[in-house]
Amino acid sequence: MKKIFLYTGGILLFFGIYLLYTKVEKIVPFYTQLTKPHIGTEVNLQPAEQKDAHFVGAKTCKKCHSEKFDAWSHSRHPKMIQDIKKDPKVVVADFSKLPADADFNLSEAVYTVGGKFKQRYMIPAKINGHDDFRLGNYQWNVQTGKWQHFKPWKYWYKDAYPHDNHQLPTSRACDGCHFTGYMKEEKRVDNGISCEACHGPGSNHVKEPENEVYLASLADPVRQNEVCLQCHMRNRDMRLKDHNMSAIYGDARDYPFGYSAGDTLSKYKLPAPFVGKETKEFYANGMGKKNRTQGNEYVHSMMGKHGITCINCHNPHTLAPTAEHNSGNKLCMKCHSFGSLIGPHQSSLEAHTHHKANSKGSLCVECHMPKVGRHTGKSPLTVRSHAFGFVTPKETLKYNMPKETNACYACHKDKSMQSLQNSLEKWGMVSWDKR
Repeated sequence: MKKIFLYTGGILLFFGIYLLYTKVEKIVPFYTQLTKPHIGTEVNLQPAEQKDAHFVGAKTCKKCHSEKFDAWSHSRHPKMIQDIKKDPKVVVADFSKLPADADFNLSEAVYTVGGKFKQRYMIPAKINGHDDFRLGNYQWNVQTGKWQHFKPWKYWYKDAYPHDNHQLPTSRACDGCHFTGYMKEEKRVDNGISCEACHGPGSNHVKEPENEVYLASLADPVRQNEVCLQCHMRNRDMRLKDHNMSAIYGDARDYPFGYSAGDTLSKYKLPAPFVGKETKEFYANGMGKKNRTQGNEYVHSMMGKHGITCINCHNPHTLAPTAEHNSGNKLCMKCHSFGSLIGPHQSSLEAHTHHKANSKGSLCVECHMPKVGRHTGKSPLTVRSHAFGFVTPKETLKYNMPKETNACYACHKDKSMQSLQNSLEKWGMVSWDKR
């Protein structure tokens, strides 16, 4: 009898473990990451031998890491700053239509800034007695195919610089994130975002490969994200924590000056404040109205709080998937599955979305990463939220968001917001806390 009992118990235990495993099997590969002890944001994680290193440039890294270099070289990161004199084809604007009141021309421009959504142009300038660059008073809107007036002082540092783009140096506004090396050393070591922007300075590693560089993938989830958040999180100058704007007039920085990967970002970066009401950067629910607010949203998301990181979804060298080249639901279902502990908690895609499986309404990103932001005030809504929360039609109205930011209305413009809200409530997709 005892043997039968033990045998039966063994079988039940086996099936219990099997059933539990089938509910969590997709989480298993991430177990070590999700359970890493949090080290704290005030600890410098750079290897000891890297702390006195300097930047050497991506071409030096290529000698030993050619595969990763080649993958990176085809991504958008190295193209954030491009040399017009070396390759005139990097200019995407139609300079034959440049407005007559433009304060620059193509022959004066040295570098392009961006080019996927908008493109700005850097012109050499002497500012405060130093050789620097300024931005032209027009930018090319790639999405609309038109020139658009540009006033760089309109951003948060509007009280820190003269309202004259000839007096606002790119060394304070752009270069920290767009040139590798400038954030830490004030040297434009590489155009664009290259290896050392994410791994820290590599001179000691080059001298002796056993001297390590920072590998964010080995850090706890909070610190792992910092290499991305150094630029993909809107911020304020850290000095504003203790001083008012007048104290840093003419020197306010739009990047965490002094930071390099692995160091403690909180020492250099003051996140742009969300004050509980709509601002130029955020809607009243905290979602970003502009580009480069991924970090501001993500740190408050359920994904961020539970230890999922940027590189769990984006390849750090190729950046894939990107907005225009996503993988449908494949990426999301790498972790999620129907009936699993982390959901969706329905038995099928159609049961979860109330849309046909092959329709736009059944794409995860359409509902959980709606297009809520613009790259410029005149750009279409194309910046996807990284808050990962479903915004109902009622919430869209409550927070005074454009109707198109609501995933339902984005497809069903023939229906009223109230009727769309009624459908969600009828389906049971809106609980008491969303009504």
